[in-house]
Amino acid sequence: MKVSSNSPKLIFEEKKAIKLFLWLFYVLFFTYDIYFYNILPKYTDYGGSKIPNGGLGIWIYILILCLLPVSIYYIKKGNPYFVKYFILFSFIFIDVIDNIIKYFGTTTIFASGNIVELLFVFFSPVFVNKKYFWTVTLGIIGKYMLLGIVLHDPDVLPPIVITVILSAIASILLTRFFSYINSLTSVYEELHQKEKLVVIGQMAAAIGHEIRNPLSSLKGFTQLQQERNPNGNNFYPIMIQEIDRINSIVNDLMYLGKPRDIKFEKASIEEIIAYTLSITQQQVDREGVTVETIIAGPLPPIDCEEKQLKQVFINLIKNAIEAMPNGGQIRIKVEVSAEGKLSISIEDEGYGISEENIANLVEPFFTTKKDGTGLGLMVTSQIIKDHNGELKIDSNIGKGTKVHVTLPLTQKI
Repeated sequence: MKVSSNSPKLIFEEKKAIKLFLWLFYVLFFTYDIYFYNILPKYTDYGGSKIPNGGLGIWIYILILCLLPVSIYYIKKGNPYFVKYFILFSFIFIDVIDNIIKYFGTTTIFASGNIVELLFVFFSPVFVNKKYFWTVTLGIIGKYMLLGIVLHDPDVLPPIVITVILSAIASILLTRFFSYINSLTSVYEELHQKEKLVVIGQMAAAIGHEIRNPLSSLKGFTQLQQERNPNGNNFYPIMIQEIDRINSIVNDLMYLGKPRDIKFEKASIEEIIAYTLSITQQQVDREGVTVETIIAGPLPPIDCEEKQLKQVFINLIKNAIEAMPNGGQIRIKVEVSAEGKLSISIEDEGYGISEENIANLVEPFFTTKKDGTGLGLMVTSQIIKDHNGELKIDSNIGKGTKVHVTLPLTQKI
């Protein structure tokens, strides 16, 4: 699930991260220099005078402090994403100028760097941004490489090696952060899907029975009128067909809404396929479609809810027929796979489905048909899941679609 970086929640989280980063940046930057120039010289031979001599001198602190109001301005303007890059590149630029002034043309041993460079590396995973992580890594390494070239000093190699090692550790943290976030996203999507199903179930339970009763009455009266006036009105068959279509939608809703108590019984897949083809034969003839059936039999019986599997294959074959308004061929192949499972494929020569739509086909109310409901394939997918099977769809625009259904021959109870 892709979320826009302009999302208020993401902006809020970025602001919290960048504020913490700024606090740590300034505290560490000035604490490190106070320690280096004032405390370390008292106890060791390292360090320097009480204030930096050479380079930019006191101006380095003034320039670093000037970055703060600019950062605050962009945070308040709602663009915290810019701040981390601004601080990084500004620090690198200031530090490069300071070191060139300090060491260029001198014999002084190169000894530079600030602890905030570690902060840049180790804090980058907190922003959960691979682009920023690589910018930090390459930026700091590039800084030392540039100084080494300009100053002709090989002493820049240790900081480069240290940065590479620390960046490798930080990359592991970043990978773990992304893995954790992807897991949370997956759980969220699953919960969101279940919420949709709950809403559909509640709606089905509330209106399903109420719709079925008047539908039965309407169909009965329409059939009665058709019998009384068999040649009087050509609209009766259309009315009955539309009533059956509404009833089919209600059946889909009722399946999603009621608890599933499946009673598995042995059934013949050949008989199920034959029944499905007989039901859809009229639509096949009307649309100019031919059906080729290949059954690698005889096949063993399968543990299933026979009525539900019939509904699965009726839905899939109807989808294949509707995908070919100008006629074509449907190929149905049934066999036992090498893994000992029942494999059924239904392939058409229709207009196909785009790759981005395939992932959404089993979503509630998602449909690529002009007059579709977005429930048929969802119910089909749910029935297959209830049978511990798998549904896979492969499609090419303009070439057709192939639906693979894999079902276990026996169910574990």
